[in-house]
Amino acid sequence: MSTLTHVHPISQKRSRVSLLKISAIFIALVLAVPVFVIAINIFLGGSGVWQHLYNTLLFDYVSNSLLLMLGVTFGTLVMGVPAAWLTSVCEFRGRSLFSWALLLPLAMPAYIIAYTYTGLFDFAGPIQTFIRDTTGLGYGEYWFFEMRSLGGAITMLSLVLYPYVYLMSRAAFLEQSANTLEVCRTLGYSAPQAFVRLALPMARPAIVAGVTLAMMETLADYGTVQYFGVTTFTTGIMRTFYGFGDLAAASQLAGILLLFVAVLIFTERYSRRKISYHASGLRKASQRKVELRGGYGLAAWFACALPVIAGFMIPAGVLLYWAVFEAETVGWDFIQLSWNSLYLAALAALIAVSLALVLAYAGRLHPTKGVQTAIVTSGMGYALPGTIIAIGVIVPLAWIDHRIIDWFKYAFDQKVGLFFSGTIIALLLAYTVRFMAVSLGSVQSGLGKVKPSMDMAGRSLGCSPAQVLRRIHVPLLQSSVLTALLIVFVDVLKELPATLILRPFNFNTLAVRAFELASDERLVDAAPASLMIVVVGLLPVILLSRSISSSAH
Repeated sequence: MSTLTHVHPISQKRSRVSLLKISAIFIALVLAVPVFVIAINIFLGGSGVWQHLYNTLLFDYVSNSLLLMLGVTFGTLVMGVPAAWLTSVCEFRGRSLFSWALLLPLAMPAYIIAYTYTGLFDFAGPIQTFIRDTTGLGYGEYWFFEMRSLGGAITMLSLVLYPYVYLMSRAAFLEQSANTLEVCRTLGYSAPQAFVRLALPMARPAIVAGVTLAMMETLADYGTVQYFGVTTFTTGIMRTFYGFGDLAAASQLAGILLLFVAVLIFTERYSRRKISYHASGLRKASQRKVELRGGYGLAAWFACALPVIAGFMIPAGVLLYWAVFEAETVGWDFIQLSWNSLYLAALAALIAVSLALVLAYAGRLHPTKGVQTAIVTSGMGYALPGTIIAIGVIVPLAWIDHRIIDWFKYAFDQKVGLFFSGTIIALLLAYTVRFMAVSLGSVQSGLGKVKPSMDMAGRSLGCSPAQVLRRIHVPLLQSSVLTALLIVFVDVLKELPATLILRPFNFNTLAVRAFELASDERLVDAAPASLMIVVVGLLPVILLSRSISSSAH
């Protein structure tokens, strides 16, 4: 006679719960390995290459990176904050159009807009050619600004990064109370004075958060600064890795850049310490617009139109013209590049969102300090440039590969290739580390809207935690999951430095191909690949603009 073993439901629940906790902590540890690798290399002894970099180039890396950050901060503030105020508080012709159109430059990667404007304004471009043809002047006989310079890099990055400041600032202005602003008006202040003296200080935490995001993206940029010949930490890391072949020195440069990012994050958090602003009324500023007519309305229109025209309309139009009329005919190579990029981005998005579901659900069931620390650790990769993550990924994977190769040679006397560091596994790991915070934020936001009673109802019907997640939460989270998948998909499609370092041999993507062609001064031939990236990048921008429009009404 067989004996039936009865498992108490509480002990069964604890076993499954502990498995979920262990899974969350394990995911966090794996995703944190690249960061720990870089952090450890900071304290390692310097090599001859590192000493050379320290004596000759390190000052240029630091100074240029700082100047780039300061310039982009100024540019994003000038373009983003006034546009946010005008579209959220004021009423003028075209306001509803600009409220979402100002997001369009988010679809334009910085390195692509850099190629486009270089093709327009370089010596051989149509602008300078027209000047020479109409004036009869030759090379060196007239002044024209130099695109390939630090100022050019600042301009390009500002044009595509100001939407971060615009988004954060506009959300803050929309939440401000109309009663508070009206009190300021009754004290004799005009609308501009109310903006400077009241609305701007109240929105300061949001503005600082937006600027911090823009600066972190500036530090992460490689394609723009490399193409313009500006030496920064990202170009230094790539040069050290490829030119000198010194992983240790590249890791130490990445460690210094990691300190820059840590200081930025700390500064942003410190600036918001003990600061809280509360709305004093139910009506919000967005519900009562300030009418701008005549010259004021025209000025508002230009203030909102110029960033959209310069940051999206002109480069997108030029890319479309080049791709249709001047570039080489698209063939099988382009189709292969598109397939490589699309399936790689799809795989990375599926992995990142699946892991985000596990982490977010573990945090929902177990809001303990250990699980919360695991969730925070898993998302810290988004603050790091792709070059740092790529170096942090390739070092441990190369070590594992060499141990496997040694074991196969010892056990079977056979030579084998690279299992991890030479395949797309390294790329997928880097993408997951880099963009986990994006998917995690979206999933956590959606999961927070599901009432805890739904969990209890599912468990009372005999469902395990995994079944509750699969049968109840995932269908309810459909919108959040799709949003996360789309955003990660597009971010992977645009990622350049990590792909350059980790891609397998004879494996190219649209971003890498566009970069290679532009580096060879074949700007027109780079247009089809660049245009494909921009078109796909429009999808999350459209989704984001629809979300903002629905929440504003």
